[in-house]
Amino acid sequence: MKDEIVNKIFPYPLPSIAEIESKYPDRALPEGAKVTRIAPSPTGLMHIGNLSAALISERFAHQSDGVFFLRIEDTDQKRKVEGAVDLILKTFDDYDIQNDEGPVLNKKEIGLYGPYFQSARKEIYQAYVKDWLKKDLAYLCFCSEEEKEKNDALQVAQNMRPGYYGRWAKCRNLSQDTILQYLNEGKKFVVRFKSPGHYNNKIIIRDALRGNLKFPENDLDIVILKGDGLPTYHFAHLIDDHLMRTTHVFRGEEWLSSLPLHIQLFQAMGWNPPQYAHISHIQKMDETGNRRKISKRLDPEAKLTYYTDKGYPKVALIEYLLNLANSNFEDWRRANPDKPYTDFELSLKKLNASGALFDFLKLNSISKDVISKMTAQEVYDNALDWMKNYDPLFAQVMENNKDYMLKIFNIEREGAKKVRKDIIVWEDVKKEVAYFFDDLFSLTYKDACNLLSPLSVSDISNIINSFVETYDESDTKENWFSKIKKIASDYGFSADMKAYKANPSLFKGNISDVAKVLRVFVTGKDQSPDLYAIMQVMGKERVLKRLKI
Repeated sequence: MKDEIVNKIFPYPLPSIAEIESKYPDRALPEGAKVTRIAPSPTGLMHIGNLSAALISERFAHQSDGVFFLRIEDTDQKRKVEGAVDLILKTFDDYDIQNDEGPVLNKKEIGLYGPYFQSARKEIYQAYVKDWLKKDLAYLCFCSEEEKEKNDALQVAQNMRPGYYGRWAKCRNLSQDTILQYLNEGKKFVVRFKSPGHYNNKIIIRDALRGNLKFPENDLDIVILKGDGLPTYHFAHLIDDHLMRTTHVFRGEEWLSSLPLHIQLFQAMGWNPPQYAHISHIQKMDETGNRRKISKRLDPEAKLTYYTDKGYPKVALIEYLLNLANSNFEDWRRANPDKPYTDFELSLKKLNASGALFDFLKLNSISKDVISKMTAQEVYDNALDWMKNYDPLFAQVMENNKDYMLKIFNIEREGAKKVRKDIIVWEDVKKEVAYFFDDLFSLTYKDACNLLSPLSVSDISNIINSFVETYDESDTKENWFSKIKKIASDYGFSADMKAYKANPSLFKGNISDVAKVLRVFVTGKDQSPDLYAIMQVMGKERVLKRLKI
């Protein structure tokens, strides 16, 4: 394209390609180090797919002594949502996904390969567009939206692929004089890539996750520079991933159809493309029993706010996503219960390429394991933080009774042979500990007897009265249990489980039935953590008050 035209489009000075390239040298990294990125658009709430892609990208970079950076792809100004960037940064900070470069919470940017906001890189993109126009790799398109819509309608009517290509690319071969005329008339334009491809040609592209894939060659003359002077995603990511020296791109499988175009764009520049790995979407079963992609519109669990609202520990969701990414994570965690998840090495070969199925049972199992490993103080701190936002009245109860709460949380925890796993999310805390507080405890005699059915009322009364007569708060657990065994024997219940299992018809029940009577009246539950420890924490006065019948 003539310099006269190019200079009319860009009448202001732009950096040369050589100047730009010199500012972004090859990275000095060890062999095998990966440079990965996450590049969200600031268009709304973060979802579980964003977090999964960020986690995978961060892990592959850092486990290889590489670099993980965050780039904000904000060239589509119409879709930009106020506050979305801050939400992205807070999400990464909350989930401890630390980027080495790019914007970070409470700071502007870190790193030498920025700016990391695409809207701040406008001159860089325009410099490359200018270069492409001079090299005849791109051209000006003056077609209006109405003309393109008419074009699409004609293609559909003729059973042809919609798009701007071949004979449908009306501006591709405009003369230089016509272009100058249109520019002088002030006619609006965009810049399009002049694709060298032919759709009937089949090409093989290697996906780092899926292996060799066959595609039709790209022949679309896509827009690379919009009328506002900003690039489209396709062109911006080409320039940025080249200059920022990205080696691997982990992105959703919805981008597979764009892979031939992106490879073609890199080839047009003579640059080596990064290795693309297209990650399958997280899926779920629909009402008909079929798999489908988890949806931000249909499924609350697709949004990260769902997990915050429920009170899942952040690390629990991270470990669950690692479990979805690599199926051997579960075995690794079982063999390494006390190691941080960052010690687990993600494997590209084991990365799920067929679509992991979302499983609440697995997530909940991981979450209660995570909480079970916390100290009483950690449980208290985390639960309190959650309650302050979601149940401020109970948060006040917790703060007013901190020492009591720490004793409650320490039951079957530190030093216990079998650690309690009754808390799955912080939302569970109140219902799991409410019975320790008289104001929150409510149990009628009738409800208690229903829970203890088919025990008779007389047996229930005898068991409670005998326990109250002999109860001594200073008893060791062994003495306490011996008294319960005696009560069992006195009223026709087996104190020996082996004897009971051998001849159950000889007894009214067994010692667990006797303990259940006490458990129900003290806690209002037929299952609870260690009953002796509960009574020790509650204290004699509260225990006897609960057993008053």
